[in-house]
Amino acid sequence: MKGRHVLGLSAAFVTLAFTVAVAATGSHGDAQAARAQAPRLNILILETDDQTVAEMEVLPNVRRLIGDEGVTFDNNFDSFSLCCPSRASLLTGQYSHNNGVRGNAAPEGGYYKLDSTNTLAVWLQKAGYYTIHLGKYLNGYGTRDPREIPPGWSDWHGSVDPTTYRYYNYTLNENGELHTFCATAQASCYQTDVYRDKANGFIRARSAQGPWFMWVAFLADHSGGPREPGDPAGFATPVPAPRHKDKLKGTPLPQPPSFNEADVSDKPQAIQRRALMNQRQIAAVQENWQQRRETLMAVDEAVASIVETLRSTGQLDNTLILFTSDNGFFHGEHRVRTGKVLLYEPSIRVPLLMRWTGNKSLPRGVHRKQLSMNVDYAETILGAAGETARPERIEDGVNLLRFWRDGGLELGRDLLVDNTPGAGHFDAIRSRNFLYAEYATGERELYDLERDPYELTSQHMNPAYDAIKASLAARLHRLVTCAGGTCRTKPAVRLSVLRSGCSIRAVVTGSGTQSVGFWINGRHVRTDSRRPFRVTVSRRGIVSVRARVALSADRLVTADRRVQSCR
Repeated sequence: MKGRHVLGLSAAFVTLAFTVAVAATGSHGDAQAARAQAPRLNILILETDDQTVAEMEVLPNVRRLIGDEGVTFDNNFDSFSLCCPSRASLLTGQYSHNNGVRGNAAPEGGYYKLDSTNTLAVWLQKAGYYTIHLGKYLNGYGTRDPREIPPGWSDWHGSVDPTTYRYYNYTLNENGELHTFCATAQASCYQTDVYRDKANGFIRARSAQGPWFMWVAFLADHSGGPREPGDPAGFATPVPAPRHKDKLKGTPLPQPPSFNEADVSDKPQAIQRRALMNQRQIAAVQENWQQRRETLMAVDEAVASIVETLRSTGQLDNTLILFTSDNGFFHGEHRVRTGKVLLYEPSIRVPLLMRWTGNKSLPRGVHRKQLSMNVDYAETILGAAGETARPERIEDGVNLLRFWRDGGLELGRDLLVDNTPGAGHFDAIRSRNFLYAEYATGERELYDLERDPYELTSQHMNPAYDAIKASLAARLHRLVTCAGGTCRTKPAVRLSVLRSGCSIRAVVTGSGTQSVGFWINGRHVRTDSRRPFRVTVSRRGIVSVRARVALSADRLVTADRRVQSCR
């Protein structure tokens, strides 16, 4: 994107024009900053399983040690709310229709569906990183050859399916040797604690040994064995560490307006067929909700221990820490007693917190409202690692360090959410304030999330929403086959900056523009809601101009320009 000199609105002004490109780039623009701050940055992913954003309540150490020291992304989503597709997106930076993993098992998905020769681990290893995996990998891993080590991993400690889903009596493939832990359940080898201790050991061993990348994939708070007394009949629950069992006993189950939703006549038949929950079923949901939160308490302790090990070995400032979950989960919302996969907020909204205290250009303790997604993680990590780490796929995501650094930046993109192909398949688009979905059955859903955050009333049949529905549908139809830049398509707006002496005039044009906020040198100076959208100011020296452009159909994009005014 280039500025160009032309004659402007009057002969007295010189015009500098800046057009927001139709396709944003998955830039590695942070590489220079990364090299300046920490040339060989360590990278640590800490991932839970099936954790909701609401469950961050029982993770105070994660909030304090990562979010409060870095950034929390408040609008972070999972492109495919299921374990294997989500993890494949983390490893590739791609939506499922581009990486090919569209389910947990064959023929649509599973470990063997992913091209493991072309993943984030491979790219980082080629860039000189020592790569470590600990814990759960992609569903189905180890079912053909439990000693297999996927390409790209220098140090492999992957849990072997189906033992992955046991909090005791689980097997790890440790660099080609199978080790089973806790064949007889005992507190000393509770799975989360073993992963904690192993992660600490790897960090100590790699101190002063060059850059490393480690992905610690906890099972918590996914359901898993063994069954315990008090588990609700016919209901899969996790297993809290003995020290945390019943810590939350008696804590009331949250019941938002969507809980056991009374009227689901606006929703697809698959939801309408779900009966209202009875008291016994609600009690089972309550017990699962309690156990899941108690299971996360060991993760919170593990994170605190890992951060302390980084600190004590002098590696904390030079480590990018990313904490997230693969997908969300239901606890009775919309009559869904358990599970994920569906497109509603409890299922697709996931936590994302990051810390990188060694990079002084990144603010600490901030929250960001921009849309983000798991397809962005790989691009963010590569951007932080520097120019030597390059993707060998066409990335669908963006570098989130840009949002972290600049809370006002808006790229104007939408997000794609989908599920496994078949009779229950849907494609959905998530914009800033709307969710629109089209089902293989022909059914539709449309939620105005600003007015209806609990998704109680679909507006797909409401004529008042016809215009926004049509726009969202058109954008969705482009997203379902997008690749790379076309997954980041933004509305075309034009910011022209005109100067005459010390006077600066900024003008925005673009189809569908409804209002423009103008910032000069980081300060808001005007919001214009009528054409022509413009502002005139007097400034000296180099002047930074930002236009925050709100367009029809729930689109928001920023355009920026720096110009030399009078001296």
